[in-house]
Amino acid sequence: MIDNFTISNKEIEKINFINQDDKEFRIKNLEFFNQNGFPSKRDEDWKFSDFREILSKNFKNISINNTYPDEKNFRLINDFDHNFILLINGRFIRSDFKFEEKKKIKIKEIESDKISRDKSENPLVCLNNALFNNGFILEIEKNYKLEKVLIIYNLFSDDLSDHILNNRNRVILNENSQLHTIEYTINKSKNKFINNSYENVLLKENSILKNISIQASKSDGYFYKFSNNKLKSDSQYVNFILSSGLKFNKQDIKVDLEGKNSECNIKSALFLDNGDHQEIKTRVNHLVPDCKSFQKIKSVLESNSKGIYQGKIYVKDIAQKTNAYQLSKALLINDNAEFNSKPELEIYADDVKCSHGSTSGNVDENSVHYLMTRGLTKQEALLLLINGFLNEITSEIKSDTIKKFVEKKLEFQINGY
Repeated sequence: MIDNFTISNKEIEKINFINQDDKEFRIKNLEFFNQNGFPSKRDEDWKFSDFREILSKNFKNISINNTYPDEKNFRLINDFDHNFILLINGRFIRSDFKFEEKKKIKIKEIESDKISRDKSENPLVCLNNALFNNGFILEIEKNYKLEKVLIIYNLFSDDLSDHILNNRNRVILNENSQLHTIEYTINKSKNKFINNSYENVLLKENSILKNISIQASKSDGYFYKFSNNKLKSDSQYVNFILSSGLKFNKQDIKVDLEGKNSECNIKSALFLDNGDHQEIKTRVNHLVPDCKSFQKIKSVLESNSKGIYQGKIYVKDIAQKTNAYQLSKALLINDNAEFNSKPELEIYADDVKCSHGSTSGNVDENSVHYLMTRGLTKQEALLLLINGFLNEITSEIKSDTIKKFVEKKLEFQINGY
C-alpha cells in the first residue's frame, strides 16, 4: 500500500483559498511526489532513515482526509506567564498576546499566495507544497521585543489514526525585533499518524529568534519538519531541540547566513528508548563574510533506539572570516542502541575557522562504580550520569524559570514519564 501510495489532483481542488498560479504550483509538486513516493535510503539525505520502509512496517493505510475537532480540555502551562498560539492538528485556532503591545504583532492563518515557490526535490516538501492548507503567519514589527515568551501549543487530537497532516508556518522578524518561543507538542492520540510540516523563518537586520522544541509526553506519531531559515545582517537564530519521546522524528534544518555578522546556534539534548527513531539533519550555509555558526548535538540511546545526526557546513568562496563549529556526542546505554553520524565541511574560502567532530561510546563503568560506592543504586547512578550529560545543553538556557521547566520535562522523560 505505501509503496504505491498516490494522491489524486482532486484533493487540490478541495483547497478553497488558492489562485490559478498556486494551483499549478501545487499540481506540479503533487506530480513529483506521486512519481517518487515517500523518501527511501536511496536518497542520500535519508540513508539512515528509510522513511518508506518505516511507514510500510507501521501503516497499512494513510488517509489525507484530515480531522479538525473543536478545542476541548485545553489547559495552559501555569509555570510562568506567557503568550500563546494554539494549533490543533496543524490548524491555527487562536492566539493571545495579552502581555504585549498587540498592534506590534500580526498573526493570521497561512495564505497560499504568501509562500515561497522554490523548487524542491524533497518528496515530503513537495507533498507539503501540494496539500498544505493549515498554519499561521506571524510577523513582529521592527524595534519591538516581546516581553514574555510565546508558547506554540501544537496539539494533536485523540481521533487521529493513520492520517497524514500537512501544515506550514511562517515567522517574520523585522529589523531590531526579538522573539522567544517554545514549541510544545501535546499528543492525545494513542494511534499512529504522520505530521509533515514546513517552517519558513526570515530574520531581518539585528533581529533575534530563540526557540525551544519539547513535548508533553511520549507519542506514537511520526514527525517530519523542514525548517527553512534566512538570516540578514547582525541577526541571531538559536534553536534548542529537546524532542525525546517521539516514535519517529526528523528535524531537517536549513540556515542561510545572508548578512554579515549573522549567527546561528543549534543545540540538542535527546533521550531515546523503546525503539524511538530520531534524526537531526542540518545544513548551515555561510554565504557572506564574518558570520558564525555553532552546533552541539547530544544524544542518549537505549532499548533498540536509533539516533542520527547529519550536519553540513557550507562556506562560499566570498565568506571569509567564517567561524563555524560542529560537534555530536552520543551515549549508548546498551548494545541494542544505534547511533549514526555524518558531519561534513564544504569550504571554498581560505580565511576561515571551521571544525567538526563526532564521538559515541558506552557509559563509563568506573563512574557508575564510584557513584555506587557513595550509596546510589546502579539505576540511580546511570540516571545521574545521563542527566549530567544532557544538562550541558539545557544549562545554556538563559531564563531560570524556563530552564527549570525544561529540565523537569527532560528528567520526566528520562525516568519513563
